Amino acid sequence: MRIFPESSNDDQRLFTDGGLTFSHNEVDYGSCDAGWFIRKNGKNIPFIGLEGTDALNRKSSGNAQYQRFHHALGAVKNGLVGVYYLKKGVDKIQDDLFGMAVSASKHEKGTYLIIDELEDLRPILENYHNPIKLQKQLQIILDKIETKFLSKFNSQYSGSWETFAKKRSTIIQKDKIIKYAGRMRRNFTDGSQRAGHIAVGEMYLTKYFFYGKTINYLMLKMTSEDITYLDEHKANDKEWYLLRHEPNVEIKTMDDIFGLDNSIKRKLLSIKDKSIKGEAFKIYKECVDSIDKGLRDGSLILM
Repeated sequence: MRIFPESSNDDQRLFTDGGLTFSHNEVDYGSCDAGWFIRKNGKNIPFIGLEGTDALNRKSSGNAQYQRFHHALGAVKNGLVGVYYLKKGVDKIQDDLFGMAVSASKHEKGTYLIIDELEDLRPILENYHNPIKLQKQLQIILDKIETKFLSKFNSQYSGSWETFAKKRSTIIQKDKIIKYAGRMRRNFTDGSQRAGHIAVGEMYLTKYFFYGKTINYLMLKMTSEDITYLDEHKANDKEWYLLRHEPNVEIKTMDDIFGLDNSIKRKLLSIKDKSIKGEAFKIYKECVDSIDKGLRDGSLILM
């Protein structure tokens, strides 16, 4: 096992350099909290990358749980076992996370597990040397979390992705998926903001729920100038870097909506640097309703 003190930054080094960060196609994913490797012929062969959090005891009941999903994803993309461990607490694990993990396990080289009991890892560690038994143990957990996801998906959305999309600011089109949100440039430039982390989590949720389609992440309170600014000044920022380098994901802004009425654009610009609450929420909701309708009926086109 490899683990570092909380005060250490060694986890930010690549696993091959003695750290706990996994890279895939030259993209570094978030560092893990722990890792297991197999010592063979004088080499450390990675086996498991684990990201752990006490979020369930810190009033993290919503989409904030998604924000650490990518930390273990680097291991999965490299064909390893990636584990997102949410220690049992007052709140429950978001069922969406289970669906994301199952999809990632189906489409990436490795296996993604969501657990709230560290003991679940024991049979996996004990059977690392036996591929057949190991796969059986991994499948037991995958089946368990898929059942949890489908139960919630069927009850809340009647088993319909169209219903899910309408309730989750998502538009399903023939060749792409549009996920829209009220992200603003300050989310990625102000250190006190956490929305950048959440944006990454929502991006991965959309990608793995609709894997194989191009994902257009539409940030309605941003302009093409904001994208240029962030590309120039935040190119190495972890969250922005992942958003800009994830395959089949494209960042879009209000400037990319063909046919958008100038009055709607002016309203969005008037609140582009404001939190979505109070009067700003009313303005944003009015604009969103109009844009959502237009993108669905074809009167607006996302270029």
